[in-house]
Amino acid sequence: MEQLSTQLSENQKTLDTLLGVGRNYDVISRDLYIGQWRGRLYVIDGYGDDGVIERITSFLLGQGAALGQGAKNMQEFIDHCVTFCEVDCENNVGKILTGAFIGKTILLLEGFDYCAMIDAKKFPGRSVEEPSDGKVLRGSHDGFTETLVQNTALLRRRIRDPHLTLENHKVGGRSQTDVVIAYMDNQAGQGDLEKLRQKLDAIDVGSIAMSQESIAEAIVKPQWYNPFPKVRYTERPDTATACIMEGHIVLLIDNSPSVMLMPTSFFHFMEEANDYYFPPLVGTYLRWLRVIVMMLALFITPVWYLLVKDPSRVPEAMAFIVPEEPGSVPLLLQLLLLDFVVDLLKLASLNTPDALSNSFSMLGALILGDFAVQARWLVPEVLVYMAFVAIANFAQPSFELGYAMKLSRMMLLILSALLDVWGLAAGIVGLLLLLLSTKPILGKGYLYPIVPFNAKDLSRLLIRHPINKDNT
Repeated sequence: MEQLSTQLSENQKTLDTLLGVGRNYDVISRDLYIGQWRGRLYVIDGYGDDGVIERITSFLLGQGAALGQGAKNMQEFIDHCVTFCEVDCENNVGKILTGAFIGKTILLLEGFDYCAMIDAKKFPGRSVEEPSDGKVLRGSHDGFTETLVQNTALLRRRIRDPHLTLENHKVGGRSQTDVVIAYMDNQAGQGDLEKLRQKLDAIDVGSIAMSQESIAEAIVKPQWYNPFPKVRYTERPDTATACIMEGHIVLLIDNSPSVMLMPTSFFHFMEEANDYYFPPLVGTYLRWLRVIVMMLALFITPVWYLLVKDPSRVPEAMAFIVPEEPGSVPLLLQLLLLDFVVDLLKLASLNTPDALSNSFSMLGALILGDFAVQARWLVPEVLVYMAFVAIANFAQPSFELGYAMKLSRMMLLILSALLDVWGLAAGIVGLLLLLLSTKPILGKGYLYPIVPFNAKDLSRLLIRHPINKDNT
């Protein structure tokens, strides 16, 4: 990309064309006379902080004009005349354009081949309210937003340690999205850090349109057949802080309220913020409850289907689980259809206005439940088990893992229908092999600390230990 010259008219023509002055209504430019210099100011309307820019220009046109006399280059002019802290010099036109589009104010002066880039921006954003998918009964009720600077400030507020490092990268050919790697430089693995840097630098896409998902898909090894998530996400600053203090790495992406937590293993998904806002015994109980519910949700419908498929397998004490009437639709089809219906209701609820959401829920329960049973399309037992599975999915804090378990359950159900008990056994073996072959972005393995085995780390994941000087 070309560089600036000492001729203001040439620089002005270049930036006017590239920024679209006159074509884009939100690109504001203004000519200034600062002492002996003729200058031009550029700012994107809606990004610039009007109050700060007004104070800067007022000083430049007043005392700054006298203080800047005799400056031989732009850096000397900045040192004498610009009172704002976040300002630097630049002469690469590409970097100047990127700076303008992320909200920096650009100042050109006659006779200087560098411009001043003043970071007096104020992004439009929302407040730091608690995220809807990570609520806690006790603890902080703030959350990350779409503004990167605000998110890093939430981390700095909690970690007042000079070892906290926030490392910036630009990703995406056209979007030039800001991505920040947050870690403790005395705890994070240097090998993992270097590997992550290489992955980010190797991203070759035009735009990071979907924020964290675009980043994840660009740095994760492709395994289209594998539904298990390789990255954890959170919108809670306290959760991200805890991970950083434990030596993990957090990836923050501009325009996204979700941050990525790495390294990730399957057992990390068993943790939740609520575990740490209750006493250790209660936290351990909640963690184990989450694990048990997840396993029940995975196996309850395949095992029940195998039992009622051949009632002779059912012990007399458990005869109540066998439906009195099989219904007009085969049991396998009933179970699969209800899985699809639950997802259909989820999708429909996302597009339902809040004022109608309660009515929608009642209509769905009455029409799809009661009527289907009365018409003998479904048996009541199927509704009970699928209702449990649906509730169990909401107990899982990770939506991605919830859908992975749903697809795994459907696979086990179909294999059980085709190959009976051997089908269920083959499905379990295949599921274990899939977990073993899952490659996370960073870390020792997806099933760590079981494979490879580490008793201490496994204990920390399964048992909520009291806070002491050795852990966070």
